[in-house]
Amino acid sequence: MAEATPPTPRSRIFSGMQPSGEAHLGNYLGALRQWVQHQEEHDCFFCIVDQHALTGGVSPDALPARVFDLAVSFLAVGLDPEESVIFVQSDVQEHTELAWLLNAVTPVGDLERMTQYKDKSQRLESIPAGLLNYPILQAADILLYRADRVPVGEDQLQHLELAREIARRWNSRFGEVFPEPRPILSRAGRIMGLDGDAKMSKSLDNTVRILAESDEVHRRVRTAVTDPQRVRRDDPGRPEVCNVYTLHKHFTDPERLPDIAAQCRAGTRGCVDCKAILADSITEHFEPVRERARELAATPGRVREILEAGAERARAEAAETMGRVREAMGLDWRSASP
Repeated sequence: MAEATPPTPRSRIFSGMQPSGEAHLGNYLGALRQWVQHQEEHDCFFCIVDQHALTGGVSPDALPARVFDLAVSFLAVGLDPEESVIFVQSDVQEHTELAWLLNAVTPVGDLERMTQYKDKSQRLESIPAGLLNYPILQAADILLYRADRVPVGEDQLQHLELAREIARRWNSRFGEVFPEPRPILSRAGRIMGLDGDAKMSKSLDNTVRILAESDEVHRRVRTAVTDPQRVRRDDPGRPEVCNVYTLHKHFTDPERLPDIAAQCRAGTRGCVDCKAILADSITEHFEPVRERARELAATPGRVREILEAGAERARAEAAETMGRVREAMGLDWRSASP
């Protein structure tokens, strides 16, 4: 009788999102939709990274509500606390401890070369050290759970490569503890905002909340920029360059797409009508999500229980990692011989 083939070990995923309140279309298309699918194939740790949000100057009064609202969005789109570890970064103190220890192997020059640091620091008169060290905390988030895969967009690849380099440097100096995490690139690519000019962002006010009701969705989508060469209603359009058509491909019934593209090119359907179809599609797509969110919002104790249980599971993994890290770095003074 042939021996049974042992199961292939599941990869471990870590990914996080800053709490800016309810998730929006960019969060959903760029991350959340893929996270839900990853649950079936990987061991997943999904984190609300509230300590990262501090570098953006968020109000202490606003932060707890933003964390709760994002947790509701996580659960409403389908993240399952039975399948994944869902938790808040500040509930696991080892994140910041490991970040400090990783400073020992991270050159300042590597941090100064980060594109996001250069872009953001140019807008500031006084640059907080947290902005420079932001990628070290990101690396700690990932390495603390010994994750070997990280879902990222292209704009985060540079930070992930730095995390790989930090793991490599640390392992070389102190011993093999951390895997070098590999990227899982988002299939959605770069999600442009309704302005058609920048990445979708709540701070740029160029997106739509995934929990928005129909009237709000229609109002927001009406502001979307379309093909700049299409001035009059009957001007021929170019769906391949129209951001509204790109969003149609994510939310509208695929069987309707050829007609939408054909009428755009022929100039037989105006942009206002095309946007209305998109708004209806978005509203319909998220109806089950809004229903789940309403149920979750009505039972806030349940949401808190899920986050607390997730933090407990995360702390257990973090404690195991940090035990190995402290010993390897000589921080376990109790092991010294008398």
